[in-house]
Amino acid sequence: MTRNTPPIHDIATFVAVAEHASFTRAAEQLGTSKSNVGKAVQRLEGRLGTRLFQRTTRAVRLTEEGQTYLEAARAALDGLGEAETALAARREEPAGRVRIDAPLGFGRLLFPMFVSVRERYPKVMLELSLSDRQSDAVGEGWDIVVRIGALPAGGDMTVRKLCNLRLGLYASADYLRKREPIAAVKDLWNQEAIIFRAGSGQLRPWTVFEAGSTTEISPRASLILSDGRGMIDAAIAGFGIAQLFDRVSYPHILSGELQRVLPEADVEGPPVHALIPLGRRMPPKTRVVLDHLVEALKSPLPV
Repeated sequence: MTRNTPPIHDIATFVAVAEHASFTRAAEQLGTSKSNVGKAVQRLEGRLGTRLFQRTTRAVRLTEEGQTYLEAARAALDGLGEAETALAARREEPAGRVRIDAPLGFGRLLFPMFVSVRERYPKVMLELSLSDRQSDAVGEGWDIVVRIGALPAGGDMTVRKLCNLRLGLYASADYLRKREPIAAVKDLWNQEAIIFRAGSGQLRPWTVFEAGSTTEISPRASLILSDGRGMIDAAIAGFGIAQLFDRVSYPHILSGELQRVLPEADVEGPPVHALIPLGRRMPPKTRVVLDHLVEALKSPLPV
């Protein structure tokens, strides 16, 4: 509020005097003294530089300027009242925009869940960023950030676990028809591999289960990608074998676009978490989206 803006209290007091045509009755309505009411009106008149009332021992009447100001004051107070009502309703009914940042390949799995949110809460609008870039969850103003693997250091986020992932090898049926059968991990060395380049610049080796333990192998790369969705598309296109998360590959297994390679070599993958910035009470709009995320991902995939 600027120095030249009258306090809301003084404006409300003026409106009460105008409606009752009495300082005494206005004071009774407001639960204060007649003296305080008079001082509030005087302050308002001083700020405006004009008289708002004509005062006599028998009556209090608005001046022409007072009548003009009354119309504007009522409109302003009504507007504030409507805004408070709207905000109260939003606290009770989820409404508003929820900004979500998620990894590219994994985030595409969430569209059915987002449709469910919209059907149940039509006043919730979703803004979704799908990227393998590690965004600044707090600095960029995200309401929910979905993260796979290691969490950022620091205590400025509320963390909610969503699910665990498994890592497996996948390829298209067309690719597998053209190659020798793959019966053991050693057979992978002669395959075409689609390899992921992490944000650090390092190529990510395959982690496989063999002879009772996990091991890392680095097969010859036929294609290197730093795009999670690109890994899926390349495997479907027949570039070679890609190591993918089970939940990301599952829809493509159902559609027949991908097939599992050496299922016995699958290993436990990283967990998935939802991160919510601290420092404020979680609004209902964010809460319902988070709850839908948890519900959608809580069930394990069929074996």
